[in-house]
Amino acid sequence: MPGSVDKPISRRSEAPSTSTRPHETTSVPHVDFADCEHCTRYPNRWSTIREYIREPAAEFLGTMILVIFGCGGNCQVVLSSNPAVASSPKGDFLSLNFGWAIGVAMGVWSCAGISGGHINPAVTLALASVRNFPWKKVPYYILAQLLGGICGAGIVYGNYYNAINIYEGGSGIRTISGTGNLFGTYAADYMTSVSSFFSEFLGSAMLIIAILSITDKKNGPPPPGLVPLALFLTILGIGLALGMETGYAINPARDLGPRILTAMVGYGKAVFDFRNQYWIWCPILGPILGMQAGAIVYDTLVYTGSNSIVNTPNSQAVMWHLHACPHNGIDAA
Repeated sequence: MPGSVDKPISRRSEAPSTSTRPHETTSVPHVDFADCEHCTRYPNRWSTIREYIREPAAEFLGTMILVIFGCGGNCQVVLSSNPAVASSPKGDFLSLNFGWAIGVAMGVWSCAGISGGHINPAVTLALASVRNFPWKKVPYYILAQLLGGICGAGIVYGNYYNAINIYEGGSGIRTISGTGNLFGTYAADYMTSVSSFFSEFLGSAMLIIAILSITDKKNGPPPPGLVPLALFLTILGIGLALGMETGYAINPARDLGPRILTAMVGYGKAVFDFRNQYWIWCPILGPILGMQAGAIVYDTLVYTGSNSIVNTPNSQAVMWHLHACPHNGIDAA
């Protein structure tokens, strides 16, 4: 809460009243409920409804923002290479990485204080399995993230619809190699199935290690509010170091959401048939398993917090705590 006061703040209009009727007031009071700790949390019906959907709605918004910046950057750089679309190219591979890095930073910034700013099903699953994030929240977090990915891709597709038509050669032509890969991720031709999986696994492991170290209060975290900036640098680094081979999805919602959107708007089932269901084992299973491994590695080697399964007290530690800890009100002697 930005600040608290003892009573509602009344703001009166600065314009003088021109009324001469005795029963009319000369000013209109305004109560700022957001700054009042004694006022109701639900000033209207929508605020009551919002309370129940606020966390998944925040994840939806954050993921949508991520995809708008990321896929939007892909579209601008690639589509502008066609002279019929733009007089000169508007970016390069570095521009793509900046787009995704900014997307992650802005996405997390928009929802971190509400939902934790996961905006990634693999992050949600890693925190649930390793860091005691409530499992009951996992299904609707992942659903919200997936819907955010679909919606964000739809917005970008609508924005670049005419340019896509020119690039593809017509409104009825949609191909993966043409513009489908601006939304979903597809491995380079020389990549084998194993190497594609490992590339996503590695990038995702690096991402979760960075996330856990950035948020570790005992490991030199950035100042409050600057976590998104640290994630910006992380995503930029992953893209520059590991992004060439598979497009570094490192986020199932970032890939599956736009992939579903492309199937809906004319690219067809080819987006799922690519390389014998590549979409399952590379941009979905790769990030999920990579983040599980990365979280275990970080907590095993570095993290000392009690909310990790790696640091679960054994029976000896529990008995010592019960008999010796002064916080239990029991004399250690």
